[in-house]
Amino acid sequence: MSTSTSLLDQVVREIADEMAQRSDRGEVASYIPELARVDANSFGLVVVDADGHVAAAGDRETPFSIQSISKVFTLTLALGKVGDRLWSRVGREPSGSPFNSIVQLERERGIPRNPFINAGAIAVTDLILSGHQPREALGEILRFMRFLADDSSITIDEAVAASEQRTGFRNIALANYMKSFGVIENSVDFTLGVYFHHCAIAMSCRQLAMAGRYLAYAGRNPSTGLNVVQAERARRINAIMMTCGHYDGSGEFAYRVGLPGKSGVGGGILAIAPGKASIAVWSPGLDANGNSHLGRMALEALTRRLGWSIFGV
Repeated sequence: MSTSTSLLDQVVREIADEMAQRSDRGEVASYIPELARVDANSFGLVVVDADGHVAAAGDRETPFSIQSISKVFTLTLALGKVGDRLWSRVGREPSGSPFNSIVQLERERGIPRNPFINAGAIAVTDLILSGHQPREALGEILRFMRFLADDSSITIDEAVAASEQRTGFRNIALANYMKSFGVIENSVDFTLGVYFHHCAIAMSCRQLAMAGRYLAYAGRNPSTGLNVVQAERARRINAIMMTCGHYDGSGEFAYRVGLPGKSGVGGGILAIAPGKASIAVWSPGLDANGNSHLGRMALEALTRRLGWSIFGV
């Protein structure tokens, strides 16, 4: 079922207005000091459909730290480099544990449960780094993001990256633990440097929704008609987003929203309505699982009103 642009515009505006009235906004991430400074009242929502129509409301042009949403794009890059050999170093199962847990990693001999928890994304970053200098690997990731969004102005927030490097003690522990099992092949300092920096990429809701279009349209960029990835790979990335994209809140997100999605502790969520739209929402206040509180509520309202849940109306 196609959605008229006028209806889409109306629904997006209505949801943004409703979210602006809510007082239950969650708690801004404080364990990364730079993120604690973000205005908890910020809210943006952008939906980009197959025709390239952009329905937008709220703070849609304000850049924010995408944090773990970058893991979708590093996973795409890593799969392009080594294909299914990636899965010998990272699993594909939901974790059921916090995103920065070390307990499961110990039990499973250094193999992260999936590429979206911190340990898994660090292992994916290490694979991208292999054979390159950190600056080269980071440049490749940033160029990929700019290419997908068709926007050369996307940059890394160096203050956020530095803040993460100063306080990322648990990520350092995860990386060293994986190094002891040979899952991390490069220098831990180099791998973590690239990881912290790609998590600190700053994008607006509009840029992020544009970057996610290939996942909504079977791996194809609808503006150019060119394939970013094969349709099967796009489908499988979406599957991992559905089952693992919100950490131990993934089941609740699937239940309420019914779309593949990936959250970040900066308050952003990238959601994919296959064949219909790429969606980005940003609200910095987080729930107990580290996912955007109002972001999830806004997406639940969107899918309900438009009938976009992949599980049916």
